[in-house]
Amino acid sequence: FTTLLYTIKFEVMAAEKTNPMKDISIKKLCLNICVGESGDRLTRAAKVLEQLSGQEPCFSKARFTVRSFGIRRNEKISCWCTVRGAKAEEILERGLKVKEFELWKGCFSDEGNFGFGIDEHIDLGIKYDPNIGIYGMDFYVVLGRPGYRVRYRRARKTRIGPKQKVTKEEAQKWFQTKWDGILTSKKQ
Repeated sequence: FTTLLYTIKFEVMAAEKTNPMKDISIKKLCLNICVGESGDRLTRAAKVLEQLSGQEPCFSKARFTVRSFGIRRNEKISCWCTVRGAKAEEILERGLKVKEFELWKGCFSDEGNFGFGIDEHIDLGIKYDPNIGIYGMDFYVVLGRPGYRVRYRRARKTRIGPKQKVTKEEAQKWFQTKWDGILTSKKQ
């Protein structure tokens, strides 16, 4: 009888405790606008990212020349920025509102990250400016657990165990619980 009592007590204690090292959070949000050409359109796209994130965006260059697209190697063709913390969560919420908190299952990677795109930046609440125009953008969210730093720190780098990594299913469940999201099997 006493062993039965102890096992019941142990099961109740285990149900009450949750491991804080298993909590999933947003490590970073990457915003990208690929214009496909340098010049005035790219600088206007950079202004859009600066208005949205409040920080100066970086520029990416073309890796090689594609004559059919009209781009040359090392020509700046896109701008991007990385946002972390509460600001990332706020921008992600605005982006998910545009998608009506509905994502395709294929948006989630095997490492537990996910991404999606929007067609018009003005849907995020930024006022339309005829001088700037309308740009689409990509959102990419990197999820992680406490302790992920050991993989990226400078000294004493080590690998993360398989139980500590975020899986595709865990990321999908996190999206459904945190944002009350809907996963669809058909691409929109």
